[in-house]
Amino acid sequence: MNKSEPKPSSALVLSSPTQFNQFFVWREFVFGAIAGAFGEGALHPIDTIKTRIQSQAIFTGSKNQKSILQMVRTVWTSDGLRGFYRGIGPGVTGSLATGATYFGVIESTKKWIEVSHPSLEGHWAHFIAGAVGDTLGSFVYVPCEVIKQRMQIQGTRKYWSSIMLKNTNQLKPGFQMYGYYPGMFQAGCSIWKEQGLRGLYTGYWSTLARDVPFAGLMVTFYEALKDLSDFGKRNFFSHSNYNVNSSVEGLLLGGLAGGFAAYLTTPLDVIKTRLQVQGTATRYSGWLDAVYRIWLAEGAKGMFRGSIPRISWYIPASALTFMTVEFLRENFGQKLNDNSNFKEISSISIEKKEFQEAS
Repeated sequence: MNKSEPKPSSALVLSSPTQFNQFFVWREFVFGAIAGAFGEGALHPIDTIKTRIQSQAIFTGSKNQKSILQMVRTVWTSDGLRGFYRGIGPGVTGSLATGATYFGVIESTKKWIEVSHPSLEGHWAHFIAGAVGDTLGSFVYVPCEVIKQRMQIQGTRKYWSSIMLKNTNQLKPGFQMYGYYPGMFQAGCSIWKEQGLRGLYTGYWSTLARDVPFAGLMVTFYEALKDLSDFGKRNFFSHSNYNVNSSVEGLLLGGLAGGFAAYLTTPLDVIKTRLQVQGTATRYSGWLDAVYRIWLAEGAKGMFRGSIPRISWYIPASALTFMTVEFLRENFGQKLNDNSNFKEISSISIEKKEFQEAS
């Protein structure tokens, strides 16, 4: 080899795969999917109560709406335990997609923003990463959410028939509702047949209007609380032998972050729910019309209807989700990193050996 020619550096050989592994943290997609499905499955009954409370005005108007305890009693009396778990299939499916993109894109996007746009690092990077991740997951999540919520308000076939046939004088004149959905796939096919793709993506923009700020706020609150926790450890417990497990920290801080974000975005959730469950009976012609009509008929109370069950769902759901992710990171992430580093070191040795032989 000619000495005047520059020698190739082993760092250059690894630059492409190293950057890829640095910015695209694939394991976070898997961890997020598992955590999202786990949280949704465990707390689906609370979400059912929230959905029914928020949507009951569509059937009976703004008067005589049931409280949380009254709604729990209604579901138990009419549908039994099965009623609380209606729609769990599409709920878990949507959470798999959202959890995967949320945590996967958060890590990769956050790293990319902090390196390529240092001025946006910190909480802005966390907010943007969370918003982008949730937006990508919405393509799968929204159709699942439409199906899930319609199945939740239907309950059992007997209950749905009684709603449609009994007390018709309480329903809006000319009110028409969709038929009963025995399962997830039947619901999807029925909505497609009656309304096409537009029906499956009903309330898509209202879902983004809720989830983008929610996702951004939740990850921002979580990272801020982690920073606050680290500050406390350094300044007040630096000499203590007591260490908080990362899973426990994820449980506590994740619950708080989810609760704060959930309450602040409750009005957006009310609008989204009513637009998605109304079907072809267009009580609200659009997002702004829903805001206007709900505020006019029910005031601030209507905008925050279902906030208690929403918070009650998101605190444990977020706690379980972040706890699961931190547990998986702590127990499996390091092993994956060690394996990755071993492969990179082996690759460097091989490249150096081949280079020396060529010289």
